[in-house]
Amino acid sequence: MQSFRTEIENPIVAKDILELERKIHLFKEGKIDEERFRSLRLARGIYGQRQFGVQMIRIKLPYGKVTSEQLHRIADVSDEYSRGRLHITTRQDIQIHHVSLDRTPELWAQLEKDDITLREACGNAVRNITASETAGIDVDEPFDVSPYADATFQFFLRNPICQEMGRKFKMSFSGTDDDTAISFIHDLGFIAKIKVENGVAKKGFKVLLGGGLGSQPRHADVIYDFLEEDVLIPTIEGVLRIFDRFGERAKRAKARLKFLVKEIGVEAFLELVSNEVNALENKTFKVDTTEFEQPISFQEEAIPSVKIEEEVAYQKWKETNVIKQKQEGLFAIGIKVHLGDFYTPKARLLADLVKKYAANEIRLTLRQNILIRHIRKELLPFFYVELQKLGFANAGYNSTADITACPGTDTCNLGISSSTGIAVVLEKVLEEEYPQYLNNKEIAIKISGCMNACGQHNMAHIGFQGMSLKVGDLQAPALQVLIGGGILGDGNGRFSDKLVKIPSKRGPESLRILLDDIAKNQQEKETFLEYYDRQGKIYFYDLLKGLSDTSNLEPSDFVDWGHSEKYVKAIGVGECAGVVIDLIATLLFESEEKITNAEEAFKENQYSDSIYYSYTAIVNTAKALLIAADIKTNTQAVIISDFQEHFVATNKIEIEGSFEDLVYRIKNEKPTKAFAESYLNDARSFYKKIDAFRKQEVSHV
Repeated sequence: MQSFRTEIENPIVAKDILELERKIHLFKEGKIDEERFRSLRLARGIYGQRQFGVQMIRIKLPYGKVTSEQLHRIADVSDEYSRGRLHITTRQDIQIHHVSLDRTPELWAQLEKDDITLREACGNAVRNITASETAGIDVDEPFDVSPYADATFQFFLRNPICQEMGRKFKMSFSGTDDDTAISFIHDLGFIAKIKVENGVAKKGFKVLLGGGLGSQPRHADVIYDFLEEDVLIPTIEGVLRIFDRFGERAKRAKARLKFLVKEIGVEAFLELVSNEVNALENKTFKVDTTEFEQPISFQEEAIPSVKIEEEVAYQKWKETNVIKQKQEGLFAIGIKVHLGDFYTPKARLLADLVKKYAANEIRLTLRQNILIRHIRKELLPFFYVELQKLGFANAGYNSTADITACPGTDTCNLGISSSTGIAVVLEKVLEEEYPQYLNNKEIAIKISGCMNACGQHNMAHIGFQGMSLKVGDLQAPALQVLIGGGILGDGNGRFSDKLVKIPSKRGPESLRILLDDIAKNQQEKETFLEYYDRQGKIYFYDLLKGLSDTSNLEPSDFVDWGHSEKYVKAIGVGECAGVVIDLIATLLFESEEKITNAEEAFKENQYSDSIYYSYTAIVNTAKALLIAADIKTNTQAVIISDFQEHFVATNKIEIEGSFEDLVYRIKNEKPTKAFAESYLNDARSFYKKIDAFRKQEVSHV
């Protein structure tokens, strides 16, 4: 008997983990369809790897905040269940790889001992809530967005309205108009604002809707210039309810929120959201910020004495990696983490250092780095010496030489060519040939192994996307070079232009050509984007087009960076979206589970949750019958209208009134105890009717 079953204190978490264990057994016994099981494990942070038989585990760390205790716990888990490597993502998560599926419940239970979750780190749910890593310490911020990011995470974790959406949903909170959390590429992006009315300063947010990257990037629309803080959570809930109901579910490529917003328009979307107000349990939601306003304290008050051996290197490090905080006398230190990868021995030493001398908190960053907060000025030399011992004192934090890259073909099923391999080479080029870019924060280089843009290549100043080239009967690894993207601030941004496709081995030369041209022709005080706009896309295409010639490839061009064997294009089944192919029996089984969830929520007086579980049970049950009749079920709204047309209007299924009236009680009635009980009875009755109908149909086959 595994001890983790008795060690989990939180009963909700315990139920979640034990349910995962049960479903793993059912899957291995062939009692759950593979595609349905995939959806379940993705929602528990378990992602299939490129390598057969092992999983990537994504650890969900809201706004990148990690304590010493949590970092120790993650390191212990990585050593026990993986290989001791920790990978920081561009969404402030940590991933560990090569984990056995059978051990994932035990792994999760170990993490929960320090309040760390896997829940909804992957799959069709609300993903990790990201935020500016300097939130709470930025000298320019109107207020700390951390408590709002935290409240959003807490409110929507396990929330029934966002468990099985058509696609993933991403949100970010930027602390200042610099928009370092990149609001314009998110489903919902928030930028902190202060509005003064009658001499009273009010907190709120500029809100952006419907952004995204991928193969068809879309700039988010501004839907509110100022949304008061008390309606933040209700607004998000309204958006999620509409996305859940109207979002595409059959066509993966069209299932993100950005496509729904584009299709029906922002005004129509917001009208649908406003119609949900009656159904919300919380018309306003006051976020408690007191936990984030506590005085900063230190375990160790003494200031150790150290000697700096190389004063020039120390000063360069201070210039590039140290950030002055808004708290008097305190500083933050940026650690440049090469490709986001670091290992458990160093993680533990860093955790101890942070706990003893830096108020016990780090933030993982959107550029795959680490930011240590709350360091007294007198301790900067000590931290430099200690970080040097760990190899964490390299200058160039958030600089051009600090390249962002996804794992690519190292572990990802969708990787087309090696993003980490080319990143290593490009960083070496910058370090050895262009040291002036070590402190250049104007140009960001980002690399993705495929079009899905986990490395955010298509909003970079200079981006590279992994591709392949067919040359005769051979395939060569390739890169799409993109230029001209970037964050403009206050919710504005731009996407990169695709310039030219070149063999991967020519990636370093493409960077040299671009940087040499900039050095030669960029005008004084002209930014990189201003220079790009002045010269124009065609100018840069002409600069690089010679590299696209494949008539003179060498044997080495057919071997990807970091590899020794010939390149083979091998793309597996992508799991980022958790796309599901439903079986009728599985759907009906799940409807029973949703009704059970509704019953349990009702017993706990969680009436809004009970109502939503009943709603999903009714829609899920109707979907099963439509699929059995070979009728498409692209969205929940279509399921509702089509079930009325094909089963109720034809008298195959008899219900009182119309099916639309039955289902849409959810948006027309307030979430009271009486309605929750009545709606639960509706769900039970409807399920029994459909189950009987289905059994009768099957018996006649």
